[in-house]
Amino acid sequence: MKIGFDNQKYLTMQSEHIRERISKFGDKLYLEFGGKLFDDYHASRVLPGFAPDSKLQMLLQLADQAEMIISINADDIENNKVRHDLGLTYDLDVLRLVKVYRSKGLYVSSVVITQYKGQKSIESFKNKLEALDIKVYYHYPIEGYPHNVEHIVSDAGYGQNDYVETTRPLVVVTAPGPGSGKMATCLSQLYHENKRGIKAGYAKFETFPIWNLPLKHPVNMAYEAATADLQDVNMIDPFHLEAYGVTTVNYNRDVEIYPVLAAIFEGIYGYCPYKSPTDMGVNMAGNCICDDEVCCEASRQEIIRRYYQSLNRLALDEASKQEGSEDEVYKLELLMKQAKVSVNDRRVVTVAKQVAEERKCAVIALELADGRIVTGKTTDLLGPASAVLLNAIKELGGIADEMHLISPTYINPIQNLKTRYLGSSNPRLHMDEVLIALSMCAATDSLAKLALEKLPELKGCQAHSTVMLTEGDFKVFKKLGVELTNDPIYETK
Repeated sequence: MKIGFDNQKYLTMQSEHIRERISKFGDKLYLEFGGKLFDDYHASRVLPGFAPDSKLQMLLQLADQAEMIISINADDIENNKVRHDLGLTYDLDVLRLVKVYRSKGLYVSSVVITQYKGQKSIESFKNKLEALDIKVYYHYPIEGYPHNVEHIVSDAGYGQNDYVETTRPLVVVTAPGPGSGKMATCLSQLYHENKRGIKAGYAKFETFPIWNLPLKHPVNMAYEAATADLQDVNMIDPFHLEAYGVTTVNYNRDVEIYPVLAAIFEGIYGYCPYKSPTDMGVNMAGNCICDDEVCCEASRQEIIRRYYQSLNRLALDEASKQEGSEDEVYKLELLMKQAKVSVNDRRVVTVAKQVAEERKCAVIALELADGRIVTGKTTDLLGPASAVLLNAIKELGGIADEMHLISPTYINPIQNLKTRYLGSSNPRLHMDEVLIALSMCAATDSLAKLALEKLPELKGCQAHSTVMLTEGDFKVFKKLGVELTNDPIYETK
């Protein structure tokens, strides 16, 4: 795979820049941390070479100076809001994050429950956190927020919130997802710190959009594609342009809230330390791109993948469509036109559709790292996902196509189990079943063992299916690191 991003340079430059920002404020910096702290696969896809845990590794370089606060909205706890990428409710994800951060060597000091109005479910959640030795603080709704600045910056506004006790110069404020109150937590703390005579500052760390890339750079357009459901829009930062005469990129929500933030800073400090939303950011990713064309092509492919994801969400939600899902598809179609790409620019799409038309069945095409494309189709024994998996590892292992990696001795009992004892009407083997059978064969068959050892080489490969797959097959592709898209079509009625 071609590399377009210098990850080591990023780790060094980003941590140094955050240290520099801490020194500008003297005593303490509250860093609002947007996006995923680890497992940032969007960034690794559009910036090839960016490690999914880069931001975590960067923070670990500052571990002796940093502590973490996690914000969560009380209404999200009460309403059991779910992180769809993980299938976890926000409250369970906070518990997961606490354990993960601690296991990595980061100090998690507290959780702030924002928008607290006495919701019934909060007490149980608080008890779970305190059992983990995590302090819990409450922040309350503020009337007139965010526009009534005089009321917000007063004892009746931020003053009513609990003061979160912190002990380190860098306080990273993160959350399980959007709408959790990270920025409000930071600003409330600035108010309380200032009343105590502590000079504290605020900065924001968002990887995307990348402020020093052009507005219509494919990397920034891929971010718009990723947030199409939120209706985020990249735009030129007008405040930065007016203050410095320099064009930078930000997104609509930060630009819209900046005048309010500036007024709040003035209410706390008597002046605003930043002249623009861009000034508040500390992201150095744009300075670490080492091959722009590689990143551009990766980003164009990401836009196509996001388009297919939106089509599938629309198809899956036909019985209960969420408002705006069609608008999401239209927006992604527009982004594809602006990026001058179509689905045919994804090679596996063209091949999969062509073979499916010829064979009159469901087909998956998978592109290997060296550009070779293998296909798999529905048969009596295998679904297309299982077929393409076996064909791909055969190709990687130089194993002849006619060779059987899995003996019928193993396949027939599995099919019998599925249909006779588990009541399935589909005898075909799914990917997880194929991998288990292959593992059993590998104990005595050297070719099966060789094929199994080729699985890691599928990471980062591209694939496209002409039909929607089962959830189990999707999960196996994801675990293998294969970037899969599919047409929004059911294989059976």
